[in-house]
Amino acid sequence: MRRRPPVLRIAAAVLLPALAVWTVAIEPRWVAARVEPLSSAQWQAPAGLKVAMAGDWHLTTRSAWRITSVERAARIVDEINAAQPDVILLPGDFLAGSGDDEDLSIEEMAAVLGRLKAPQGVYAVLGNHDWWHDGERTAHALSAEGIRVLENASMRLPDHDIWVVGIGDDSTGHSQPDKALAGVPKGVATLVMMHDPFSFSAMPPTRGLVVAAHTHGGQISVPGYGALVVPGRAPREWAHGWIAHKDRRMYVTSGLGVSILPVRFNMRPEWVMFQ
Repeated sequence: MRRRPPVLRIAAAVLLPALAVWTVAIEPRWVAARVEPLSSAQWQAPAGLKVAMAGDWHLTTRSAWRITSVERAARIVDEINAAQPDVILLPGDFLAGSGDDEDLSIEEMAAVLGRLKAPQGVYAVLGNHDWWHDGERTAHALSAEGIRVLENASMRLPDHDIWVVGIGDDSTGHSQPDKALAGVPKGVATLVMMHDPFSFSAMPPTRGLVVAAHTHGGQISVPGYGALVVPGRAPREWAHGWIAHKDRRMYVTSGLGVSILPVRFNMRPEWVMFQ
């Protein structure tokens, strides 16, 4: 039996532990503040308008495993506020876990995110984890902190003829794109957010920005292949970044937290500024 050359054994002994440290201890906590274009070929945004988006927070008391402690989330809130967005979109999954497996209360989570400030408003939709905890209680807690929860609903920005639209979560059966857009005047620009990107496939055409969360970018993205796994019904190719579908496009965020396993590789957590 041929023995592996010593240099390969040494390389494996060094690289494998280093990779484990990177994927568990470093990259899940290395948040990117990305800047992306707000305007597109179909729509020219008002000059200077800035829209921040931050999804999949997964706040927790168990930060060694689930990453996003209250203190960590507060620092991200401060960073977003310092960037002075005009509008903030929060596309769901605010608490980690699925119910009684998380000690942080819904109200404590909402108090942290309630510190987000934007002159044109902070808007949210609920994700699958929010429904698993208690969707109605989560919506009430966020609303009490000044965050406008748009579950298959829309509203006009105070100072622009632009409408913010929230589409409910697909994986928990709350997605109703037609209902969400029903109150939007024909032809106006929209900022559409959804938790699960699969809703994009059934969404009527719009003019403006579309964003989604839920996938975490797969958490692990293999170079040359992409995400290993994408939750929900969206195609694997919709894991992260700009997605093209029927001459329309959507941005899917990698999110801020983690789910199931506390790992990330080649897929940093992020919040995004569209400007």
